[in-house]
Amino acid sequence: MENEALIRLSVFLGLFALLALTEAALPRRARRVPRSRRWLTNWGLTVINTATLRLMALLLPLLAVGAALDAARGGWGLFNALAWPVWVEVALAILILDFAIWAQHLITHKVPPLWRLHRVHHADRDMDVTTAIRFHPVEIALSMGLKIGLVYLLGPAALAVVLFEIILNGTAMFNHANLRLPLPLDRALRLMLVTPDMHRVHHSVHRHEHDSNYGFSLSIWDRLFGTYVAQPTDGHEAMTVGLRWQDDRPARLGWSLRLPFFRK
Repeated sequence: MENEALIRLSVFLGLFALLALTEAALPRRARRVPRSRRWLTNWGLTVINTATLRLMALLLPLLAVGAALDAARGGWGLFNALAWPVWVEVALAILILDFAIWAQHLITHKVPPLWRLHRVHHADRDMDVTTAIRFHPVEIALSMGLKIGLVYLLGPAALAVVLFEIILNGTAMFNHANLRLPLPLDRALRLMLVTPDMHRVHHSVHRHEHDSNYGFSLSIWDRLFGTYVAQPTDGHEAMTVGLRWQDDRPARLGWSLRLPFFRK
């Protein structure tokens, strides 16, 4: 799609700036680690992840949006065979892709080799808007591979994939933000969307809490499949975010890249 990358980048940077400013003005929790150290590492991982996806695009040579265009040309996938109205196709495709990301997230907690990769995300000792972009490059590559395969199976319009990626990135930054929402607003929003207070439970050091609230965008999947936990046992201000055995090393880029290969 024309200007797709520029549109996605502009929306991402605009939402990032807005949430970063808002969480600075209305923080939910006090920071444990200086922001400058964490942000340098989290953005460093993002730069490496972007380079990884660029390399994948050269080798495949299609990523998710390109796969949707290729599927349309070949008539592959469910939606290309059904010829439903575009708005129905887009809505269903976004819903199915969101469920797939929820299921993928749950699986990364249950399969040990995948958890070793995913714990790079959970190792962040504070949660803020940059935690949403803190992932190991191998996990990013595997996640993109899953999305590409699913796009070929579904055959959604390229517009649906672009909208899904924008929604996923935006809601992930929102629900990782260190943002204090009025409690009535939080209760109303989480009927449909994952809020910062809801997702923070997932980053607790307690096993029964970080094995819950897997959603990034919609909260309905956790409610449907019994993985919803409303509040952390220790309260939002007192709870410990991260991994039980860690220290301040997650703020270092090299340590974060090597973390999947540690035994703990």
